[in-house]
Amino acid sequence: MDTNNSSSNLPIGVFDSGVGGFTVVKALRHTLPGENIVYLGDSARVPYGTKSRETVIKYSLKNASFLCSKNIKMLVIACNTASAHSLEALRSELDIPVIGVIYPGAVSARQSTSRNNIGIIGTEGTVSSGEYGKYIRELSNGTVNTASEPCPLFVPLAEEGWVFGEVPGLVAHKYLSRLQRKLPEMDVLVLGCTHYPLLRDIIQNECDRIFSRRIKLIDSGISTAQVVQQKLESQTLLNKNNLHGELQVFVTDTSKISTIGNRFLGEPLSGVERVDIL
Repeated sequence: MDTNNSSSNLPIGVFDSGVGGFTVVKALRHTLPGENIVYLGDSARVPYGTKSRETVIKYSLKNASFLCSKNIKMLVIACNTASAHSLEALRSELDIPVIGVIYPGAVSARQSTSRNNIGIIGTEGTVSSGEYGKYIRELSNGTVNTASEPCPLFVPLAEEGWVFGEVPGLVAHKYLSRLQRKLPEMDVLVLGCTHYPLLRDIIQNECDRIFSRRIKLIDSGISTAQVVQQKLESQTLLNKNNLHGELQVFVTDTSKISTIGNRFLGEPLSGVERVDIL
């Protein structure tokens, strides 16, 4: 017996500037294994983190238009920079739920801090937007202190698979030492880029060493998957028919996508299709 309404069988659309969003897809597939997902990686125009707000909004609207052509029931913005700049524009344009990764991460960070001192690391674009700090301050009525540090070298390290050893350790030490000088009482750190979960162990080790205590790391992808589940349940859009949902992957450039994508997703990629949405 089909307990779903017809819309619940439709896929979730997810887009990112490249491969980093696969960490969000990984979290979605773990939390919601029955959901079909259509993923678009705009790898021809990566990175978004160094682009202007206007450019990121333009790219995001194009990405959303492509995914909506696949008859999706919800849109997830897996890119932190696109979430920072494009969320409101996409919500005003689309008649389906649109979920970004920043607000769910901010909620988890606020719930996790006991010292009321939260650090944020991300790309230049995400950090300069100030969106994580804005949401955390709103959620705490201004009682939580925040500090941010851009960590641009984490992205190429993750994509090259340099996630253990001396080189990523030295890079992490440099960035996190700067953050410690800004916010010495930090007890929670938001991983404000979808690439950063691959460096989680290095970041955790350096944090604990520099701050001389255990620092709670917040993976916005995991937080987002939980919010997506709640939203689907509240709107009776949860797909209860599938045992294992399908994943369709589209990219705007195929260079290294299978090798890097496998690493980020944690499972083999198959049937990747290149599309032109420029």
